[in-house]
Amino acid sequence: MAENINNTSLNDENSVSSFDYKAFLLMMLLRWPIILGCVLVALIGSFFYIKTLTPQYTVSSTILIKDESKSKSGKSGIDLQELGLITSSAQNFDNELGILQTHTLVKKVVCNLNLYIHYSSPGTFRSEELYKDNAVNVWVTPEDAEKIKHADVRMKLTDKKVLDVEIKTKEKTFSNHFDRLPAVLPTEIGVFSFSLPDTTVIAKKNVAEDEDGKKDENAPIVVEASINAPSIATKSYLTRLTVAATSKTTTIANLTLTDSHIERAKDFLTSWVNLYNQEANNDKNEVANKTAEFINERITIINEELGSAENRLAAFKQGAGLVDITNDAALAVQERSTAEKAYADNETQIRLLQFIKEYINNDKNRYDVIPGNIGLAKGSELSAIINTYNEMLIERKRLQRTTSDTNPALINLDEGIAQMRQNVELSIRTAEEGLLITRRELQHQANKYSGKVSSAPIQEKEFLSMSRQQEIKANLYLMLLQKREENNITLASTANNARVIDDPMFDKQVSPKGAMIYLIAFILGLGIPAGIIYLLSLAHYKIETRGDVEKLTNLPVIGDIPMTEEVTSSPIVVHENKNGMMEEVCRSIRTNAQYMLNTDQKVILFTSTTSGEGKSFVSGNLACSFAFMGKRTVIVGLDIRKPGLNKIFNLPHKERGITQFLVDPEHVDLMSLCQQSEVSPNLFILPGGTIPPNPTELVARPALDKAIEILKKNFDYVILDTAPIGMVTDTQLIARCADMSVYICRSNVTAKSDFQLINELSREQKLPNPCVILNSIDMSKRTAGSYYGYGKYGRYGRYGYGKKYGYGYGYGYGHTNEESKKK
Repeated sequence: MAENINNTSLNDENSVSSFDYKAFLLMMLLRWPIILGCVLVALIGSFFYIKTLTPQYTVSSTILIKDESKSKSGKSGIDLQELGLITSSAQNFDNELGILQTHTLVKKVVCNLNLYIHYSSPGTFRSEELYKDNAVNVWVTPEDAEKIKHADVRMKLTDKKVLDVEIKTKEKTFSNHFDRLPAVLPTEIGVFSFSLPDTTVIAKKNVAEDEDGKKDENAPIVVEASINAPSIATKSYLTRLTVAATSKTTTIANLTLTDSHIERAKDFLTSWVNLYNQEANNDKNEVANKTAEFINERITIINEELGSAENRLAAFKQGAGLVDITNDAALAVQERSTAEKAYADNETQIRLLQFIKEYINNDKNRYDVIPGNIGLAKGSELSAIINTYNEMLIERKRLQRTTSDTNPALINLDEGIAQMRQNVELSIRTAEEGLLITRRELQHQANKYSGKVSSAPIQEKEFLSMSRQQEIKANLYLMLLQKREENNITLASTANNARVIDDPMFDKQVSPKGAMIYLIAFILGLGIPAGIIYLLSLAHYKIETRGDVEKLTNLPVIGDIPMTEEVTSSPIVVHENKNGMMEEVCRSIRTNAQYMLNTDQKVILFTSTTSGEGKSFVSGNLACSFAFMGKRTVIVGLDIRKPGLNKIFNLPHKERGITQFLVDPEHVDLMSLCQQSEVSPNLFILPGGTIPPNPTELVARPALDKAIEILKKNFDYVILDTAPIGMVTDTQLIARCADMSVYICRSNVTAKSDFQLINELSREQKLPNPCVILNSIDMSKRTAGSYYGYGKYGRYGRYGYGKKYGYGYGYGYGHTNEESKKK
């Protein structure tokens, strides 16, 4: 039976748990008032912490971004997508999302809504955000705010007209008093303007309370404003803005803003989309705007020229007095008029080409679109090429906003624009040459018909020349007026790039998350004391309870001996025919020891790591317990370096003992050295005897085996009180004669690291049938392992005698002298 127990303990040694969860939970339960207090403090602290946080809300909106890439690629009959000169639908949608999140666009929204100025009213736990319901407004220009970087403004409004102002910046402080509003405060850092809001209704949160807690509309109102640089405010909004596509197959985007005020977030999203549409429309109408500028400029010039021609014609008629054309020249005049009309139309086209040529050759207009709808002949190739060229310039500007100049797509587009510009210039030259040829032919026809009327008065010829010039100017003027109206229609019919599907609406409150904060507080309330308890347990490097022993080794623990403050006159605390706690403890240990021994096994060895752990005390009292049950028992003092039984049983140190037999086993009678104890007639004591100079060599002799055999024949149990195994090798040599080894460890004395030795000896089977007894448990400490099935130990004497060995060497697992002296 004992062999099975020993093998089981050795096989299961690797399964020793490094952490005893049950013991740790018991330690927590023993300190439940402290833990409960920590949890309550954490929950109360989290409640007030939530009160100090400004709630954050999310407001979202959904927009549809229209895709016009297909219409762009098919206008001029040239597929620009295939040429790589414009982006695809997916790329265009991504570009629009990127434009929405640009710093420039968001900064315009911030400046338009004055969102770089935040208002709040002081509160008990935190300042409450104000938006459109503050009692007084402060304003500085965005340029001044950018220079100031940050300023805190405190305004105290009395009687709705008297204002006290204090402005604090990082370096300076300004203050002033105003008897009426609006008011202006010029400072060296900028100009601050103060005014009452447009509405006369003041929110209830801005109404102060009197001493009784009642609302008092005449009490001073305090409003605090925080002015930040627009660039800083823009970065803040960009970090709280989210733009995401609802799916990969649509051009619908979801806009989300996190802000501390719901209405402010709604206004931001609305203004954001409107400004985006405005910017997009400006891009779309760039050609039309340039055309309008060109037409207005030409109308002004033609109007002056037409007025001059009409004035000259009127003056000629009045001064010369023209006569009627003769019937013979009527037909010639009619034909000539037809030719001259064609000539006038031709001149108009030439002048338009010259205007466009001058516009292109101007370096200021290199990347500006070419006015297209100005009266060129319909269906001409030049008009189609100009439209294609303008589309490429517009696409370049849109790409330049979202990409750098080194982007391959932009470089490719620049090359296409250069090629297309050459095509435009070539087409203009070709068209101009054709019109010049046509003009020469028309001039030839006009000259032919002029010859037929050569007989007409010179005044008539001059009149016709002036009339022709006036007609050319008038036709050109009317055509420009018509084109201007057509261009105005184009501007008015431009559709927004983004259509709002869902108006901005409140989504949810994202912070503070009360449930999460309370959960974290609850966890911290439990975790912090638990961590402290765990750290304190790690700081205990000495064994305290049975649980500590069970975590360090799988060897069976056959008993626990309590420690109390009661003092006894003798180390022998076990008495015959008594049922005290110590008697019961020793009986329990005796029973467990008998269970571990086989029928023919009698020798029990007691050892410890160092001295002072109660080895002799436990072995002596257990020997008495065996004797009280009627068993002939002998206790042998084999700690021959420093005999401990002499103190236990009050024997003189010079008493003869087993060392005399070991020195001369042939001439010394071992049984004569055994002394009957006064405690019980069944208990005999074999002292260690005189301390020999060679104790290790002495116990290694065969004489020890002979002595043990003699004692086994004459006694029912043989108790061996040996030297500490952690300091000398004597015990390992004596262990060959034992049937069972009892390792004594003492609470708050034995270090946990000492069990490395006992576990190693157990693995190497250098100790027969090993087990453990925990001595001197302090029952006044409410630690895990201090309670047992038969109740809490009572108050008994303090046990575990012995001092530190005086040797100058050790095994390596012992305590220092100071540690033993403290105990």
